Amino acid sequence: LGLHGKYGEDGCMQGLLELLKIPYTGSGVLASAIGMDKYVSRLILEISGIDVPRTIPVPRQRWEREQAAVLEEIARNIGFPCVVKPCREGCSTAVKKVVEAERIPDALDNAFKWDNMALVEEFLTGMEVTCGVLGLDEPEALTPSETIPTDDVLSLEDKFLYGQGENKTPARLPADKIEKIRETAVRTFRVLNLKGYARIDMFVREDGRVAVLEPNTLPGMTPSTVLFHQAAASGITQADLIDRIIRSALEVHAYKRGPL
Repeated sequence: LGLHGKYGEDGCMQGLLELLKIPYTGSGVLASAIGMDKYVSRLILEISGIDVPRTIPVPRQRWEREQAAVLEEIARNIGFPCVVKPCREGCSTAVKKVVEAERIPDALDNAFKWDNMALVEEFLTGMEVTCGVLGLDEPEALTPSETIPTDDVLSLEDKFLYGQGENKTPARLPADKIEKIRETAVRTFRVLNLKGYARIDMFVREDGRVAVLEPNTLPGMTPSTVLFHQAAASGITQADLIDRIIRSALEVHAYKRGPL
């Protein structure tokens, strides 16, 4: 599957293919839906002992009724600067860094154009990294990349336009930190029951903790994205990477009982 976002990466297409009895690459219906829902996935990861950003969910209806209470909760529990984003979107859609309370309404209104649930999360400092994971029962983490945005928050252009954002593979970190990133990526893959391949976006905090931002259950595989670079740094050719993804899909669909 070469799809992103709503209806392609969130379990809808996966469910359709299940009904049609067509095998597909990547995670199954439930794991895809959870992976797209940043708040639900963070709750699961936090319960499992994996660090995630402090996050407040803001349903549209609550915002319309209780704006003053929401603003007070954000100031008390998250603080400024913070990041506002839709709950179920990808590719940095409607993601906004907010430095003061007066700018929260505009950021939330923009997020609500894409989803009826917005998230307000702490603004993380440190190094943003991303790490691909391959496999089924014994997943293998690839070599992590360091993500260098052109602004405070990674943009859509940074992710997909050649020459915009910059990624360095491997990330410029000591070996023990690289291994911690890889271990966190594999733990996330297993906890969320991801399959075949995924890319886990994370932040190495200034105190060394690795916080998971979100999983990408169908990571981009264009020339400007990093999965091929990470595979190459791990000794895997482009052809071998695609072959492994397809073989994993055929294997897991051959032995499943019910939808994946």
